[in-house]
Amino acid sequence: MDIKRSGSSASMKGPENWFTGTVRVDAMFKGEAPARVVGATVTFEPGARTVWHSHPLGQTLLVISGLGLVQREGGSIEEIRPGDTIWFPAGENHWHGASKATAMTHIAITENLDGNNTDWMEPVTAEQYGR
Repeated sequence: MDIKRSGSSASMKGPENWFTGTVRVDAMFKGEAPARVVGATVTFEPGARTVWHSHPLGQTLLVISGLGLVQREGGSIEEIRPGDTIWFPAGENHWHGASKATAMTHIAITENLDGNNTDWMEPVTAEQYGR
């Protein structure tokens, strides 16, 4: 058994090549082999969002506060709220973040495949974000 105490890991500013706007990432857990699971709490300030990206084994988001937006490539922008669970299948290009006026926090859960859990792409433009 391994207990990760709240506050035992420092918060990290979301890297500019992964996010647009102000984002805070708090690592929650990382499974040790043979486990592959990784989890983080991610807080997006109003207007902040990820760049387009995908995950080799998919991603689950658990919204815990605020009002957010998600979009898969070719789909419409959807609002997400506390209590919502979002699943992105493996390889599906997508983005997620806060609404223009309201911050949003979610727990992101992915799995590593050969040491990688995310394939980062280009930024979501203001026109694509559209809100």
